[in-house]
Amino acid sequence: MMKIKQKLRAGDWVEVLGKNEILKNLDQRGMIDDLPFMPEMVRYSGHKFRIFKRAHKTCDPPNGLDSRRLEKTVHLEGVRCDGQAHGGCQAGCLIFWKEAWLKKREPEDKQAAKSERVVSSANDLHDPQEGWGGAAAWAGICPPAESEGCDDPTYVCQSTQLSKATKPWRWWDLRQYVEDYTSGNVRLSQMLSSLLFHIYATMAGAGIGLGSGLRWMYDRFQKLRGGTPYPWRMGKIPRGTTTPSVKLNLQPGEMVRVKSYLDILATLDEDRHNRGMYFDGEMVPYTGNPFRVLQRVEKIIDEKTGKLMNIKSDAIVLENVTCQARYSKCRTFCTRSIFPFWREVWLERIDSNDKE
Repeated sequence: MMKIKQKLRAGDWVEVLGKNEILKNLDQRGMIDDLPFMPEMVRYSGHKFRIFKRAHKTCDPPNGLDSRRLEKTVHLEGVRCDGQAHGGCQAGCLIFWKEAWLKKREPEDKQAAKSERVVSSANDLHDPQEGWGGAAAWAGICPPAESEGCDDPTYVCQSTQLSKATKPWRWWDLRQYVEDYTSGNVRLSQMLSSLLFHIYATMAGAGIGLGSGLRWMYDRFQKLRGGTPYPWRMGKIPRGTTTPSVKLNLQPGEMVRVKSYLDILATLDEDRHNRGMYFDGEMVPYTGNPFRVLQRVEKIIDEKTGKLMNIKSDAIVLENVTCQARYSKCRTFCTRSIFPFWREVWLERIDSNDKE
């Protein structure tokens, strides 16, 4: 009887295949189903990881708000792109791993010796002698014919390819929520909580008078239970008016406290922007809490154009602060766990011992 290969689930242990094994299942562009195996991934060959989530759905913000569907893809715990082969991009995206690049391991085997040499250099991936074309996929830059003297490269990475590597998945398609649960990504209690929120938010948006009262009731209830306030509120500053800034010059390792939601709303315009940076409802659960600064973000790749952008104003990333996709109706439980960017005006420096 033919054995059916089960899908990988959150919590499973896997090992990243060796370089040569991975090369065999890539096309000439270094991809599977339009999703590239990036140079930044090579160093993980031979390493064992636990699966963070099955990446059956994700988001592609530059091309719309709906969820996007992937097949046979997972995220590994703590494995993010460091951007070394992509102009030093600091977005810190969670890497997508096709199941073809992994082999399942039993939990008790996680401490066993690695079966493959760990590749320490991204340059080890592309060897012209192996007959693999598509060097641009390995280098993540403009095509070879244009690479010499290329001052403004167009980068190719997993994020720039998402629109091609995925298919639309509408929020009303119940199959995605079944897979959210069966994959181990989401608990039933989380699904129920999300469902109740979306029902409540729909009612709150039904009318001005009714909505105001429902949002007030939501905040009162959440305050009593120590929960998150209603996450979709307008900023206090009229459109077209300059929004405030603060210069703290925060550095990696420093402790900060995210200001209260009300304090942050006072820095946002009616479209929830501060000097062009959007404050998303998914950031609200972190308000009022202390975190450590992970890094200052100065450059990222524009996912739509593939061009490297320099961020001129303050953009801070905090440790263990990621989008949980709890409140976004069109992409609920997206697995991508993007780092949100924080303006310094939304933060206040605190002593490392002052966490209460």
